[in-house]
Amino acid sequence: MAGHSKWANIKHKKEKTDAQKGKIFTKLGRELAVAVKEGGGSDPSTNSRLRDAIAKAKAANMPNENIMRSIKKAAGELGSVTYENVTYEGYGPNGVAVIVEALTDNRNRTASEMRYIFDRNGGSLGATGCVSWMFDRKGVLVIENTGDIDPDALMMEALEAGAEDIEESEDAFEIYTDPSNFSAVRDALENANYKFVSASIEMIPQNTIKLEATQAEQVENLIDKLEDNDDVQNVFHNLEIV
Repeated sequence: MAGHSKWANIKHKKEKTDAQKGKIFTKLGRELAVAVKEGGGSDPSTNSRLRDAIAKAKAANMPNENIMRSIKKAAGELGSVTYENVTYEGYGPNGVAVIVEALTDNRNRTASEMRYIFDRNGGSLGATGCVSWMFDRKGVLVIENTGDIDPDALMMEALEAGAEDIEESEDAFEIYTDPSNFSAVRDALENANYKFVSASIEMIPQNTIKLEATQAEQVENLIDKLEDNDDVQNVFHNLEIV
């Protein structure tokens, strides 16, 4: 995972996220609702997809009452609206690879909006598979390094639960898993009373494109515009700011 820092991305987006909690919670609510419908019901003990969505929502500080409300009204809400998972791939400025995951009730509308955002921000929307081969799908768990965590104990517990890799920095511990082991590792660490800053399945770049802040600004504008779109759930990229 060298060159990729989930913690750096979290810090960079924190101010924006704090200002847009309502929109973030709306997107998480949609993800919870789809998990109820497609994952097999509203019981997280038997619906692993819902369990993962709940963990992601909790890591984003979504209140429990909001989470439960989204789950409870999911069946009724989705009776008339069908959301579809759609992935878009393309390039941003300076050849940065970008993957966009969306939940949409109108594929044509969302595709048109994605093309417009890419075109207007110095990028280009590509065909399916044009950049995804540069990424690996991984479970990613981020724990803030508060100074009172024993790194050796955390590493042992994570590896015993099935984690593949752990990276320690001054600010955070980043734990990587195979997607099939993500839930087990998260549950084991949760039971050991670790708190996550982030917990989700992500696309991790195999290599990054290193840009200085001035060069990266246009790429960041593209990413911000994509994340602001109501249908977009996740944006992954291989930009590294140096």
